[in-house]
Amino acid sequence: MFISCLLLLIAITGGTLLTFLFDRSASRAARLCMGACIGLALMATTGFLLSLCFGLGAAAILFSAIILLLPLLLLLNGERRTLILGGLRSPASSSGSKSIGYLIFYLAMAILLAMVFGRAAFERPDGIYTGVTNNLGDLPLHFQVINSFTQGHNLPPQDPTYSGVRFAYPFLADFLTAMLVRSGAGVISAMWLQNMVLALALVGLLHYLTLLLTRNRLAGVIAPMLVLFSGGMGWWLLFSDVSGNGSDGLFSTLANLPHDYTIVPNSILRWGNSLTTLFVPQRSILFGLPLAITIFCQWWLALSQKENSLAALAATDESGAAVQLQQKAAPGRAARLLRTQRKAARKSVAANLPPEPENSYIRRMLAAGLCAGLLPLIHAHTFLVVMGVAACLALIFHASLRSWLVFFAVALVVCTPEVLWLANTGGVNTRSYLGWQPGWDHGAHNIAWFWFVNTGLFIPLLVFCLAWRRIGLALPNRLLKFYAPFLLCFFVPNLVKVAPWIWDNIKVLFLWYVASAPLVACLLARWWQRRSVFRWLAPAVFATLIFAGCLDVLRVVSEATAYLEFDASGIAAANVISTQAQPHAVVLHAPTYNSPVFLTGRRSLLGYPGWMWSRGLDYSQRNADIQRIYSGEPGAEALLQHYGVDYVLIGPLELASLKINEQFWSRYARLSPTGAYRIYQIKGSSSEVRGTK
Repeated sequence: MFISCLLLLIAITGGTLLTFLFDRSASRAARLCMGACIGLALMATTGFLLSLCFGLGAAAILFSAIILLLPLLLLLNGERRTLILGGLRSPASSSGSKSIGYLIFYLAMAILLAMVFGRAAFERPDGIYTGVTNNLGDLPLHFQVINSFTQGHNLPPQDPTYSGVRFAYPFLADFLTAMLVRSGAGVISAMWLQNMVLALALVGLLHYLTLLLTRNRLAGVIAPMLVLFSGGMGWWLLFSDVSGNGSDGLFSTLANLPHDYTIVPNSILRWGNSLTTLFVPQRSILFGLPLAITIFCQWWLALSQKENSLAALAATDESGAAVQLQQKAAPGRAARLLRTQRKAARKSVAANLPPEPENSYIRRMLAAGLCAGLLPLIHAHTFLVVMGVAACLALIFHASLRSWLVFFAVALVVCTPEVLWLANTGGVNTRSYLGWQPGWDHGAHNIAWFWFVNTGLFIPLLVFCLAWRRIGLALPNRLLKFYAPFLLCFFVPNLVKVAPWIWDNIKVLFLWYVASAPLVACLLARWWQRRSVFRWLAPAVFATLIFAGCLDVLRVVSEATAYLEFDASGIAAANVISTQAQPHAVVLHAPTYNSPVFLTGRRSLLGYPGWMWSRGLDYSQRNADIQRIYSGEPGAEALLQHYGVDYVLIGPLELASLKINEQFWSRYARLSPTGAYRIYQIKGSSSEVRGTK
């Protein structure tokens, strides 16, 4: 466990030091958050590349750590050492009371996130559980992928849930967890550690992005809360739960909430809460989103610096005359401007930070391109959004064309091998990824009403932000232009599906929500800061936006739910397979979401069909053949050889869902007795030959 924590610390340190190469102005907290997501992305990528050569073992992990420590060489240069040490010990720009407020906010977020991720997977004497409803089907998949790297020697990666096919899935989030497991952490502990680092980085980067875009400190606190507690109008269901039969009142209901309030099966509620529906179950988006926000921040800063440089150059010849006229016409304003400039200069000296180089916007775009290039194997949908938005911004801010060319050149060089890997996967039906389906997952409901119920007042407030031009509430034109391409992340998934399962469009829709949150947060903050009726309207509106999400999170942290994934007898059967089966063995089991085989890292002939369908794999023939094999039909032995099956599992799940021919299976040798589970070895299979090499 110590080495795993040390590996994370090395990745964060290396990534943080690298930020000084392209961003000298970031605060310590923002720099640490950027460094965390960049460092983990580089650690996962370098670890994967080295593992292809050496296997996932001590050598690959050690060399990865050494590579991530190379940024320490920056300290050998006197100028850079001064820059780095000055940046790391620079005083906070906010007052003491605001610093204490930020400390309390982040401490509260850390405690909350620790509790939520602690319920994502936990172990009891009778088995492994999850306390998050939407994680029930996803957790076994992540266990299978992680264990395939740590136990199954799955390099180059083959789909562990669909043997014989290249792994067309952004697997680096689980590969990084596998590196932590190989460094000494348990699977559950490694998942928790990684999730905590990425989630805290996400909160800090949302704060940083909002400050950059809005220059409003209160908005910087509101925006992360809008994202973490996202939901809709589902909180209205609480009133019926409190007044329903058997309820003992509000506090009793809150202590044992009966269901989720942001996503309910077979209902209009489909949006979900980001923590319980996205970040816990879909670990790849938690890895990709902080990287994407880092890219957005560098885009904004690069464009701002470029435009400021052009404006300064255009005004150079007239600056002296303008200052003289301003001093004559408005001496008070000139004095205030002078005091502001002196104050900024004192802060710069106190921070011991040299000014930004003239071409630093190129460095920012280069770094953004590198981060974008790492995304395909981290989260493919985030990569597509980043590249699409970048293309639109390049057209809008065409004066910065050179910097955009740098971004695209670096991104394409880095991402091309990853994209080719994903594109050359066999067995995927690409047609299932595209199709006309207006209104996302609205079903039979009116589209406008559907979106109001699922996001509440968020969209009306966003429209108000974009349309209101009155002084005091209007957003700057440059911010509106920067935000405009993100609207495509809402409209495109509302017209066509971008995944076989229409709900997965949320992987694009959520990027729209994240980009919009700073604008809505700014509006709420300005309402609160005005001396009018809006001051009292702001907290009420804010409460409606987060209340449903808070209820879902409360349901998790209050331990109201606990779902058994793997029982003790299943874990025992998994241990037998892990100790006696070859690492590359193919195991036949019932196609369910919680087979004990997923704890072994061995390859499944067919995992949960929902996983296959959501990735565009046609599993129908294989599923039918599995039925024939278990029932011992003529040709069953030939099918076992055809698919290269090494072991067959027969347990409670198989007996409940399949027709089992006991006479057929009695001819095969059994492994050690494992209670309710029987494990048969198939002799002469292809993997038996592989195991002797």
